[in-house]
Amino acid sequence: MTARIAPLALILPSLIPHPPASSAQDRHQRVARAAERLRDSLIAQRRDFHMHPELSNREERTARVIAQKLRALGLDEIRTGVSRHGIVALLRGARPGPVVALRADMDALPVEETLDVPYRSRNPGVKHACGHDVHMTVALGVAELLSALRSELAGAVKFIFQPAEEGAPENEDSGADRMIREGALENPRPSAIFAFHVDPLLDVGKIGYVAGPALASSDTFSIRLLGRRVHAAWPHQGIDPVVVAAECILALQSIRSRRIDPVEPLVLTVASVHGGNRSNIIADEVRLEGTLRTHSESVRERAITLVREIVAGVAAAHGAQAEVRWSARSVPPTVNDPALVQASLPSLRRTLGEAAIVPARPVMGAEDFAFYQKQIPGVMFWLGVGNPARGIRAALHTPEFDADEESLVVGVKAMANLLLDYLEAAAAR
Repeated sequence: MTARIAPLALILPSLIPHPPASSAQDRHQRVARAAERLRDSLIAQRRDFHMHPELSNREERTARVIAQKLRALGLDEIRTGVSRHGIVALLRGARPGPVVALRADMDALPVEETLDVPYRSRNPGVKHACGHDVHMTVALGVAELLSALRSELAGAVKFIFQPAEEGAPENEDSGADRMIREGALENPRPSAIFAFHVDPLLDVGKIGYVAGPALASSDTFSIRLLGRRVHAAWPHQGIDPVVVAAECILALQSIRSRRIDPVEPLVLTVASVHGGNRSNIIADEVRLEGTLRTHSESVRERAITLVREIVAGVAAAHGAQAEVRWSARSVPPTVNDPALVQASLPSLRRTLGEAAIVPARPVMGAEDFAFYQKQIPGVMFWLGVGNPARGIRAALHTPEFDADEESLVVGVKAMANLLLDYLEAAAAR
């Protein structure tokens, strides 16, 4: 793993005091007005993405649209085909300074659209049900706004459009990890990276933040339990893997209740059980599949070890055999750099107001943005997209999910100002 740069607490004591308050406030207002003028084009762009969703590693049209837009904006360096359909583009300012990155994910989900809206998905069985259409649109809006402010830009902004955040198909490789391996964070290397993730439980106009662990790790396991097939009327002549599976499922829950510090977040779910084919035949094999989520690498490693030990022990007690496999496509916890969070809050508050920037609770969902944070300090903020008055509150990954499009303007003005302030402060040191 590439060594991280010096902690933000040391290199960035404060994000805001460096540009004079008056000039920073003036710029914030100009950026906010510019974002307002982009409203119609932002809505049109988001709806185009929403109508043409593409699954992980299949984001071909999406990538073409993004690349065309970035070329039209005149960005300095545009790399396509990174991790299949990913794009990395650089916007260089007129003044020397550091590099900061903004990441947006591109893929949709295998979810059927149920909303009766003008921008309904035109790809049957595929939908932007996790807000990636919003993420991409905001990032493109930020690129457009900042490209018009090159003369005020100290340093450069690297835009990373990433495929397959939701997970590549079986036997395929992609996502943040592959983007990094293919050089997304190099030449030049950013000193920090930011991202938004939509939150339908947070009202539009608000931004949520978490310092430290914000989202969980994600590990998928499969368990194969091998018994001995026999007529169900003579169970003593066989080894029943269904009974073994039942005991494994219950015993695994002792990891949460008895084997891990109860104040540590952890979820272990067995979500799939398959075995047997007749009511009067004891099966010879049962398969279990599930997920493990934690906010701590040490807890994660301990829980993985315990799963192996418990399954092996239960199987041995019944004379059965057990195989435990963990998917190679695991995701570490998303841990927001606390110093970078604190340094960012004044900029966000100046843009949207004190009441709009709210602390959020960590969640047990996962995000492969975590891979970037393993390399450089990074923060993922929650972008409010909910509007209960309009019935927009459905959860992520559901057929009913939608986003209030006012969030597009909010996201652009907030992120554009945050990136400008970050670069200004870093260049002034």
